[in-house]
Amino acid sequence: MAINGISPDSILAMRNAILQKNAALRDVSATPGGANVDGVKGGEIGKPGDFTSALKGALEKVNGLQNEAGEASAAFERGETTDIAAVMLAKQKASVSFEATLQVRNKLLSAYKDIMNMPV
Repeated sequence: MAINGISPDSILAMRNAILQKNAALRDVSATPGGANVDGVKGGEIGKPGDFTSALKGALEKVNGLQNEAGEASAAFERGETTDIAAVMLAKQKASVSFEATLQVRNKLLSAYKDIMNMPV
């Protein structure tokens, strides 16, 4: 019986694909030395300053995307480029990265508030 035009077989196939990807990610994070993801090695978690350096690196990357989008927009306005698709793509990348950073900030503040409200 199909639900909203989706067969149970396709749902099971999607579920299996998700489980395989999760297993692959688990295997990568379990390897000695870890995988290098955005400049932070998986095996280096727990060392002093790792969270700070990872957060700083992510913020610098977002700032770089914002700067690239601004430069692409300015170049388009000056007539140096006519590729509106590239300009819009740069703006969307910057927007998505900023929104993700904002969500991470909100989660961190929420976690901080929860920890501060815990009885000792």
